[in-house]
Amino acid sequence: MKKNSFLPVIIGTGFGSGFSPFAPGTAGALLATLIWFGLSYLVSSVCLLWLTVALILVFTLAGVWAANRLEASWGKDPSRVVVDEMVGVWIALLAAPAGHVWYALGAFVLFRLFDIFKPLGIRRMESLPGGIGVMADDILSGVYGFIILIVTRWIIS
Repeated sequence: MKKNSFLPVIIGTGFGSGFSPFAPGTAGALLATLIWFGLSYLVSSVCLLWLTVALILVFTLAGVWAANRLEASWGKDPSRVVVDEMVGVWIALLAAPAGHVWYALGAFVLFRLFDIFKPLGIRRMESLPGGIGVMADDILSGVYGFIILIVTRWIIS
């Protein structure tokens, strides 16, 4: 890796959460959930929705870039790269009401289950090249988590 590789490491490892010795993907998703939850108490519900969309867009693009840079020295889809988990859980959290701990926990758990077991075409996304493949499976896991959570909210209400 080049001398100026600090930024890809910070982005790719989810601000260092990917260096967790135990379950780095879970650590990255947990950090993203805590960021979202903290923001939910600082801004309005509408602002939280738009901030979450912005986080998803910015970190998806930055994640593809960082993963492409880091794969050159860390190998294909390295476990330390967790920005994909952050984006995935933020997608699932789009279905959670602001500040609602149980829905936030539900989004986190649903996302992680889809990410770990990779059903319904999620595993196939990993075969896409480079940073796109790193991000795509977690994006789809987040979409599935979002769908389950939004349907659950509709049934409950």
